[in-house]
Amino acid sequence: MPDIFDEVDQDLRADRARALWRRYGVLVIAAAVLVVVGVAGWEAWTWQQDRAAARAATEYIAATATPIAPGPDGHAARQASVARLRDIVTKAPAGYRTLARLRVAGLLADDGDLAGADTEWDAVAADGAAPQSLRDLANLEWARHAVDAGDPAAVTARLRPLAGPQAPFHPLALETLALLSLRENKPDAARDTLRQIAADPATSPGLRGRTGKLLEQLGDPPLRDDVAPHAGPAS
Repeated sequence: MPDIFDEVDQDLRADRARALWRRYGVLVIAAAVLVVVGVAGWEAWTWQQDRAAARAATEYIAATATPIAPGPDGHAARQASVARLRDIVTKAPAGYRTLARLRVAGLLADDGDLAGADTEWDAVAADGAAPQSLRDLANLEWARHAVDAGDPAAVTARLRPLAGPQAPFHPLALETLALLSLRENKPDAARDTLRQIAADPATSPGLRGRTGKLLEQLGDPPLRDDVAPHAGPAS
C-alpha cells in the first residue's frame, strides 16, 4: 500500500509540473534569455568603458608629455596641446575629461588667457560628476589667479570651504587668503593666517619657506622649530 501511495503522489507531482510548465514555461525561457542577454550586455559595456579609458589615458599622456617653453616661445605648443586636450574633453570618460579640462585651464592661464581659463575652472567646479578633490582644485586655481585683481568677496567665497583643517588643499587655500589680506592692506589678518600655515604639519617645505619669508617681512621673528612642526606630504 505505501508503494501505491508513493506512485500516485509522484504522478500527481509530475502532472502539476507539466501543467505549470505548459502555463509558465515560455516565461521561464524568456527570463533566462533576458538574464543571459543582460550579462552579455553588461560585459560588453564594461569592455567598451575600459577600452575608452585606456584610449583616453594614451591620448592624455600624448597631449601633455611634450615640455612647453614658458612665455611667448611656448605659445604655439600650448595652443596645440589645448586643441588635443579639448578633443579629449569631448569624448573621454568623466575622469579624463576633468583632468583634460584642468590642464587646458592651466595652459590658457600660462598663455595669458585668464578668461578662458576661468571658464574651464568654473566648468570643473560645477561638474557634479567630477571627484570633489578635483572640483576643489579648480576652485583653488581660480582663486589663486584672481587674488591680485579679482573681487575679494568672490575670492574669499571660493577659498573658505577649502581652508578647513580637513580639506586637502587647506595650506594653499590659507596662503591665498593671506595674500588677499595683504592686497586689502590687512597685515594683522595676513599674519594670523600665515601663523596657522606655519603651525600646520601638513604644510609642505616650500610653502613653509614662503610663509617664513612673509612673516619676516611683516615683522614677525623667524619661525622656531617648536612653531613649525615637521612638514608632512607636499601640498
